[in-house]
Amino acid sequence: MSAQDPHSDQSSAGTIRVGGEANGMVTYLIDLPPESLPSVCKRDLERAWYAARDAALLEQQGAVRGFRFNRPDGSHTDLALADRDARCWVGAVDRSVGIAHAPGMSLCLRLLALIDLLARAPWARSLFHLARDGAEFHPALLKAAASQPLTRDARFDEAGFRLRLARFASGVQIEAPRADNQRLSGARP
Repeated sequence: MSAQDPHSDQSSAGTIRVGGEANGMVTYLIDLPPESLPSVCKRDLERAWYAARDAALLEQQGAVRGFRFNRPDGSHTDLALADRDARCWVGAVDRSVGIAHAPGMSLCLRLLALIDLLARAPWARSLFHLARDGAEFHPALLKAAASQPLTRDARFDEAGFRLRLARFASGVQIEAPRADNQRLSGARP
């Protein structure tokens, strides 16, 4: 990965350096791990969703992007976005708020993590409605996605997300998943 044109984020200890490859790939070298990226505003996450939706409807293509998140201990997490839909969504967020700073990068990754979670979590289906003309989200869903820390691999931990969601949701009962036959105490029935 090569990086040029350093961009500093004044609101965080980390920096993000952005570079381009001859093949059109855009690379990001981020001096903090995904789990250290800041929370975002619920409103900004909703706006990012609609920017991504509009870009998808217009069939806008985004560049292939590679991310390297460096940790203080010298380890790193690499993330490559070559999927056509993900490229479109990331491009939309980059055009609307920019992702060469920690808040924009966090917003982008939270949007991708939310999309990933909604695609694989059947328990979340009652919290959103998608239609060609828009989407409706339970406010607690966006609030949880805006504030839940990302994992090392830039996703949401499903159990942690459900717990946070339950704190924000009024009138919606969401239980954290438990393994079969696992009890919270040593008590026997």
